[in-house]
Amino acid sequence: MISIDPSAQSERDNYKLLIGSIIPRPIAFVTTLSERGVLNAAPFSYFSIVSSSPPMLSIAVQRKNGVTKDTARNAMDRGELVVHIVDESMVSAVNETAANLPPEESEISLTRLSPIDSELVAVPGIREAKMRMECVLDRSVALGGTEEAPTTDLLIARVVRFIVDEEIYNQGRIDPLKLNPVSRLAGSSYAALGKQFEIERP
Repeated sequence: MISIDPSAQSERDNYKLLIGSIIPRPIAFVTTLSERGVLNAAPFSYFSIVSSSPPMLSIAVQRKNGVTKDTARNAMDRGELVVHIVDESMVSAVNETAANLPPEESEISLTRLSPIDSELVAVPGIREAKMRMECVLDRSVALGGTEEAPTTDLLIARVVRFIVDEEIYNQGRIDPLKLNPVSRLAGSSYAALGKQFEIERP
């Protein structure tokens, strides 16, 4: 085995070890609204479940050169966001939204994705997503770096409405094959669902 001290190597080297080993990672496609009402959309793979009571999600948004990204800033300013699960039919369009655009331009304009009004929040969702979650921001936590110059904004979002395509919904459960989610690996690599198996919990 190789022993590596993360403090003895660069952030980029640590990044490569993390994204190459913590796989597959689900992708949150997040929409937010700027103060001027511009619809921002971006994908994040530092994403997971926090709690089911109440239903809460976590999204870690890395700052760029110390500057808070549009998604985190908008979520903190307005207190709302919509989280979509990325599936194979929309992953190419979602990838287009990773482009660096100024805050006054919407990434959705780069795609054929269709905004749709949400039920409980002001932020629009994306019609093409088979699963989306309207959320309010429970809290944000600045992490990493130093107290004066953090490197990450951790968003804890509470789900206030699940919007689920009837095709993937069966008696309260999500059919994973019909959802057909994709996940991030390292570099430009993605993965679809592969072999499935079951093991009974003790």
